[in-house]
Amino acid sequence: MKISYHGHSIIKIETNGKTILIDPFINGNDQTDLKADDQNPDVIILTHGHNDHVGDTVEIAKRSEALVIAPFELANYMEMQGLNTHPMHIGGAYEFEFGKVKFTQAFHGSSYTTEDNQIIYTGMPAGVLFMAEEKTVYHAGDTALFGDMKLIGDRHQIDLAFLPIGDNFTMGPDDAAYAAELLQAKQVVPIHYNTFPPIKQDPEKFINMLKNEQGKMMHAGDSVQL
Repeated sequence: MKISYHGHSIIKIETNGKTILIDPFINGNDQTDLKADDQNPDVIILTHGHNDHVGDTVEIAKRSEALVIAPFELANYMEMQGLNTHPMHIGGAYEFEFGKVKFTQAFHGSSYTTEDNQIIYTGMPAGVLFMAEEKTVYHAGDTALFGDMKLIGDRHQIDLAFLPIGDNFTMGPDDAAYAAELLQAKQVVPIHYNTFPPIKQDPEKFINMLKNEQGKMMHAGDSVQL
């Protein structure tokens, strides 16, 4: 399984002959190395409805005919935009041909703002557990620290976790470091920082807060093999 990071909260997973994009916020994101026109994933997974996570989903999915997996209300809204969707919800899991997807809780908001400034409610936010090739990847989405991260870690042997550290809208570095301790992931990568002024952080400082060389720094375009 090849996993790459592409700035803000964008993760790409390549496994079982399929390409999965999580939260493809590309246009308007000066932290990414991707171009939306070049992306042809088989699957897009969305953690919640905020524009900096839904990003270019509609454009990409219409061109590539990607399956969009999202929390129920957000999936319904994406279906209204003409996309092929698979709705899920927190605590639910589903075995796809490319791997297993399970949504976890996340403490945040979830709404989509249209071009004419309508705010569309898109249900509850979520984190994502992705399981394939006997490996488990956790994308926390946008979230505060919460104690049940320990349950997630106890019930799933997480090989790689992506945690927001930006503060202001999500966990900051201190809380994210405690989250890493609760999750007990083998490796932890900081995400959701430096894209906007309110979430400016030093990721290396966060990495140094983690124990047992748990932290892993990934810049846009970097990849790892699990």
